[in-house]
Amino acid sequence: MDKTNIIGVILLSLILRKNIMDNRLLYSKLQALPEHMRAEVADFIDFLTAKAKISQEMPQQSKAPKFGSAKGMFKMHDDFDEPLEDFKEYM
Repeated sequence: MDKTNIIGVILLSLILRKNIMDNRLLYSKLQALPEHMRAEVADFIDFLTAKAKISQEMPQQSKAPKFGSAKGMFKMHDDFDEPLEDFKEYM
């Protein structure tokens, strides 16, 4: 085995060990809860699973609109900057 493969195996074993420890920790915390709270945890896990499934199915939309993407959607009137009739008495 060359050095790269050895490092890969070591990293993989560390990741697996960490996952096993995380799972054991979660399991022990779950077992410490009263039965009615375990049911709440199960419901929350179902909620998170459904949420993850929906987010995977939905196409990712760009967060920021592109410059000029609303061009032609709005029309500015020629008198846009003129004072409004309703405020003449205050001027």
